[in-house]
Amino acid sequence: MTTLSHPLPIKLSLCSPASAHSTASKSLILRKKRKNDAAFEEHKSGFVDYDEGHHEVSTRLSGLRKADVPKRYRLRVAGDRFQKDWTISEVVDRVLELNHWENVEPVLNRWVGRFARKNFPFLIKELTQRGAIEHSIKVFEWMKNQKNYCARTDIYNMMIRLHGRHKRTDQARGLFFEMQKWRCKPDVETYNALIHAHGQAGQWRWAMNIMEDMLSAAIPPSRSTYNNLINACGSSGNWREAMKVCKKMTENGVGPDLVTHNIVLSAYKSGAQYSKALSYFELMKGTHIRPDTTTLNIVINCLVKLGRYEKAIDIFNSMREERADCRPDIVTFTSIIHLYSVNGQMENCKAVFNTMLAEGISPNIVSYNTLMAAYASHGMSREAVAVFNQIKQNGFRPDVVSYTSLLNAYGRSQLPEKAREVFDIMKRENCKPNLVSYNALIDAYGSNGLLAEAVEILRQMEQDGIEPNIVSICTLLAACGRCGQKVNIDAVLSAAELRGIKLNTVAYNSAIGSYINVGEFDKAVALYKSMRKRKVIADSVTYTVLISGCCNLSKYNEALEFLDDMVGLKIPLTKEVYSSLICVYSKQGQVAEAESVFNMMKVAGCSPDVVAYTAVLHAYNAAENWAKASALFLEMEESDIQPDSIACSALMQAFNKGGQPTKVLVLAEYMREKEIPLNDAVLFEMVSACSILQDWKTTIDLIKLMEPWFPSVSIGILHQLLHLLGKCGKIESMMKLFYKIISSGVAVNFNTYSILLKNLLAAGNWRKYIEVLQWMEDAGIQPSKGMFVDIVSFSQKGCGSEYADKLQERLESMRRSRDRNSSGTIASPPSGQRREANI
Repeated sequence: MTTLSHPLPIKLSLCSPASAHSTASKSLILRKKRKNDAAFEEHKSGFVDYDEGHHEVSTRLSGLRKADVPKRYRLRVAGDRFQKDWTISEVVDRVLELNHWENVEPVLNRWVGRFARKNFPFLIKELTQRGAIEHSIKVFEWMKNQKNYCARTDIYNMMIRLHGRHKRTDQARGLFFEMQKWRCKPDVETYNALIHAHGQAGQWRWAMNIMEDMLSAAIPPSRSTYNNLINACGSSGNWREAMKVCKKMTENGVGPDLVTHNIVLSAYKSGAQYSKALSYFELMKGTHIRPDTTTLNIVINCLVKLGRYEKAIDIFNSMREERADCRPDIVTFTSIIHLYSVNGQMENCKAVFNTMLAEGISPNIVSYNTLMAAYASHGMSREAVAVFNQIKQNGFRPDVVSYTSLLNAYGRSQLPEKAREVFDIMKRENCKPNLVSYNALIDAYGSNGLLAEAVEILRQMEQDGIEPNIVSICTLLAACGRCGQKVNIDAVLSAAELRGIKLNTVAYNSAIGSYINVGEFDKAVALYKSMRKRKVIADSVTYTVLISGCCNLSKYNEALEFLDDMVGLKIPLTKEVYSSLICVYSKQGQVAEAESVFNMMKVAGCSPDVVAYTAVLHAYNAAENWAKASALFLEMEESDIQPDSIACSALMQAFNKGGQPTKVLVLAEYMREKEIPLNDAVLFEMVSACSILQDWKTTIDLIKLMEPWFPSVSIGILHQLLHLLGKCGKIESMMKLFYKIISSGVAVNFNTYSILLKNLLAAGNWRKYIEVLQWMEDAGIQPSKGMFVDIVSFSQKGCGSEYADKLQERLESMRRSRDRNSSGTIASPPSGQRREANI
């Protein structure tokens, strides 16, 4: 009876809710749960250093401690000074202090909390959140060897996610099969983690198969499952597959959320379907889901890709308004910096960067690299170096993108030696150059005409185990064209074929352009035919290069044949093609055809540029239609297109041919006001206008304007000026101009002296005539027989007998001197000439 009396009350107390003992037991159990729950609550701790301006906020987790483990384990570790009652966060800190190849067991075996099974999931969770994959794997292996370990699905899910973040899809799948051996049934989170892992690695087909396996296992997919699958397809550029999954998601009754919309937008962006992304964004506005900063960042990126810069700036400004729901983040500012870089507004790039700092957003390495790339793309090497130094000063380590941007900066600044120094520093700093880095160095040498050095970099690249790609070949081909190396173009093409690099459209365009630059038109055409035969799509650049080349080489019929091919392929004509066609018709004297193409250009919405206007001006000039040329020039000004020297010279030529020399001088004044530089053609037309008008005063002013540039002015223009002054009877001004020409170092020739002599003879200045003849002989230029005949004839008709005898005596003296100096030694101009030249 005594033995039976004890079990009965115990059984009743457990089963009866009304008993006091039962209430006490339940309250005891509840208190224990609350204690355990409190052990796994996260607590934030902060540290602020006001002197250095640093602050740090961390999340700490206690876990079950020594007092919470079973009594038998407490007795086991009691008195052992090596056993430590650490918190979970302290254990994680000590594990992460180890190098990844060191063993973690000595640390974990000293932790008293290892005897509490509930600590294990939180230990793995904190390790995986910090992204320490090698340490997490070793801790996980240690956990599985503990006697109190029990396999759990959530632990495997966390490990699969960690492997997915590091793109270790094989290991993630291995854990998936391992958990089933340990009789852990995969749940929806397991499949989500596995789909996400394959999506991160770009293996979207695997992700689709995993989704099928999930459905076969009768596990209903969640919204996160669909989001992960859409992201897996979209991030790989398969936006069509992403849309199919999105449609299936809606059909299965799982509505999209903001994350879904952002993933769809990102899928369109990754697939270069920028217009579709913007259309989807407009549809998204009609739903009850409000966009966030990520949404607007994607939209801004798509607008930049489409060249709709003003709309992107409007969205950015709306995000910065005081009551805006979506505030710009570092991604937003970085996108706007890139926008201004593409648009060539470098001052705004720096202004946006400073605005970001002013609004308290700390730049990361990506934003620094974007600013560096902006400077590099415009050859601003000093500014790029300043940003590079700023990266290191702010505690960041320059990555391969930083160094590559610096390589580009020096390459575009025509400093290939500096680029090589950066490349060597990059290697010393253990930053391994990638394919883009090598291509940047090849371009730095190639764009500056150092083809041999560029080829050497290509060989070094292969020795370092990096295979060149089509960009490397295109860079070398462009370098060959700039250097005028005919043979090397063939060698580069052969090298690409030996390495199995198939030429794409860009490569063919580079090769065709290089052949045309070196004058190998037949080879360029042969390469074009090979391109069509191999079914490589020719684009507008291909035909622009070919048609422009034909125009420059005066192969007008061939240009029109390429135009027919372009129209047959339904490739829209570019501004350059229109301009080249106008040039073709203009040089053939087909004014009506040139006008027709010009009008077609405007109808097609392709705004004519200064080249197109200049080509039409030349057409009107050839037709001697100065009225139309003048009207076209006014239209050009109304269209806010700044004319250049070539356009002005074409209009001046039309004015001179049309008997309107006064308009030439008016146009010259316009050029001075607009600060348009004068070239030889403009100066020639201005001198011609002065000659027609017999305006010697304007001629003198023009000479004063041209004097600093005499060494670069063509000798033909100088001859024209000498002739004009002599024709106007300004003999003294003509001789002063001659002295200035000599003192400026311009090499005069026989024609120069001939102009002087004719005008001196016409003015009856026989003494100066004889002196100029002597200058010719002293300069090693043999006077013609006619020059002596002219002066003898003049002496017989226009001089008295006294002067005629002196003139004959002077000529005889010159003949004897010429005979003595028959060796033809070139003497310097006489001192008298130099003395007068200094006047």
